[in-house]
Amino acid sequence: KEMDAVIATGSDNSIKYFEQYFGAKPHIFRKNRTSVAVIDGSETKDELEELGRDIFEYFGLGCRNVSHLLLPANYEVGNIFEGIFKYSEVIQNNKYGNNYDYNKAVYLMSEFEMLENGFLMIKEDDSYASPIATLFYEFYESQTELKQKLTSHKNKIQCIVASNFDDSEIKFGETQ
Repeated sequence: KEMDAVIATGSDNSIKYFEQYFGAKPHIFRKNRTSVAVIDGSETKDELEELGRDIFEYFGLGCRNVSHLLLPANYEVGNIFEGIFKYSEVIQNNKYGNNYDYNKAVYLMSEFEMLENGFLMIKEDDSYASPIATLFYEFYESQTELKQKLTSHKNKIQCIVASNFDDSEIKFGETQ
């Protein structure tokens, strides 16, 4: 009953309830955030391996985990699989594996197009947050337009992983 202020973090849905119950008090409410990686096609094998760390550490459940890739137009999406292959053992974790199987079944039954390699699905989707065992991606035409888009969505993005893209970027492998 006695409180001066409220600090809460949660999903976009839970924030609605925080606002309903505590909105009259001074507050800081933080909605869902996730991280993105900007790929420009010049990444080294080591950088793509480190991207795998940004994707899979903590099974992708943290706001600093990359769940969305931004790829240059005509980028060969399969290159990502080669770079992250060293993390393939993640499928051996029962909870991760169950999520992989479930989401794959949903995508197949819904006839969604996606690529998969036995431990990760990659699906073209402009949403920033992706389900466990799935990585969303979209293509961009110019880095200038991409910077504008990311600026307009900054309240949804925790980290931008990249190399020579922006002053606020985080290097591959260093999100956590």
